[in-house]
Amino acid sequence: MTADHSHPTGPARGSKIIAMGHYQPARVLTNDDLARMVDTSDEWIRDRVGIVTRRIADNETVADMAAAAAGKALAASGLSSADIDLVAVATCSSVDRCPNVATRVAAKLSISSPAAYDINTACSGYEYALATVDHAIRAGAATNALVIGAEKLSDVTDWTDRSSCVLFGDGAGAAVVTAVGDDEEPGIGPVLWGSAPEKSDVITIEGWRPYIQQSGQTVFRWATVSLPILAEKACAAAGLTPKDLAAFVPHQANLRIIEPLARKLGVENAVVAKDIIESGNTSAASVPLALSKLVERREVPAGSPVLLFGFGGGLTYAGQVIRCP
Repeated sequence: MTADHSHPTGPARGSKIIAMGHYQPARVLTNDDLARMVDTSDEWIRDRVGIVTRRIADNETVADMAAAAAGKALAASGLSSADIDLVAVATCSSVDRCPNVATRVAAKLSISSPAAYDINTACSGYEYALATVDHAIRAGAATNALVIGAEKLSDVTDWTDRSSCVLFGDGAGAAVVTAVGDDEEPGIGPVLWGSAPEKSDVITIEGWRPYIQQSGQTVFRWATVSLPILAEKACAAAGLTPKDLAAFVPHQANLRIIEPLARKLGVENAVVAKDIIESGNTSAASVPLALSKLVERREVPAGSPVLLFGFGGGLTYAGQVIRCP
C-alpha cells in the first residue's frame, strides 16, 4: 500500500532545516596525483584556487551519492521515509535525462509516492532547490522534504585540460526540511535569486559528450564585484546584516573568491566554510556538503543564522539565511 501525499496538512508559516547529511566517494585525488597527469603542481593549484584534494567517484552515480547523503540526513532527523512527501535534487552532471535523480533517490530510500523533481541552475542549484521547497511548504503542497545537491563532475571533466581538471570533485549534501509549527519562527529566510543571462556562455557543459568549459577570469571578475552586493541583499531580506551571521557558506568555487568575499562582507567573527580545500568545486553539492560538515563538527551553534549563497553557470545566483539545525 502506498502513502497518500495528495492532501498535505495545509499552508505553513514557513519551513526549517532539521537535519543534514553528506557523502563523498572514498577515492582521494591529490594535487600531486594531478601533477602526474597534466602539467601542473601542488604549489600552483594551492596558489590559484586553494584546493589540496578532491574526491572522485568511480562506479557510483549521481543518484547513488544523493541517496547516501539523503539517507544520513533522514536518519538524523527522527523522521522516516513514510514522512517524506517531496524530494528535490539539484544537479547539473547527471548523465541520464529520464528518469530524474529525485525519483531514483526516492526508490533507493523506499519513499512512497513523493513529489519528485530535479533542478539545474548549476552551482546555485541547491539554494534554488531549497527556496522552491520552502515555497511548496508555505503553499501547503508539502510538509516534509529532502533537498539534495549531488554532482559527479568527474564525468564531465576534461582530464587533459590543466586549467579546469584541477578544480572539480564529486559528492553530495542533503537536508531534511519540514514545516514550522504555529508558534515557531521560520528557519529558512526569503530567497534572493536571479541571473546574469548575458554571461550565460562563460560556464558551459554542452553537447552529447560534454566537458565543462569556463572563462575563469570572467567568472572571477563578476563574482568579486557582484557577489558582495548580492550577499548583503540576501541578509537584508532576512532582516539581518552580515555582521549578525554566525556562519557564511558560499559556493566552494575558489578560495580566492571566498576569502575576499568574506572580508568585503565583514564576517570576521563568523565561521566561513572553506571545504574547497579538501573537496574541490562540487557545484550544486558544495554548499550542503560544506554546511553538513560544519553541523557534524558542531562548529555553528544550533539556531544561529547562516547565510547560504550559490553562484555559477547561467550565470545564476541564489542565497538565503537559514537557522542552523
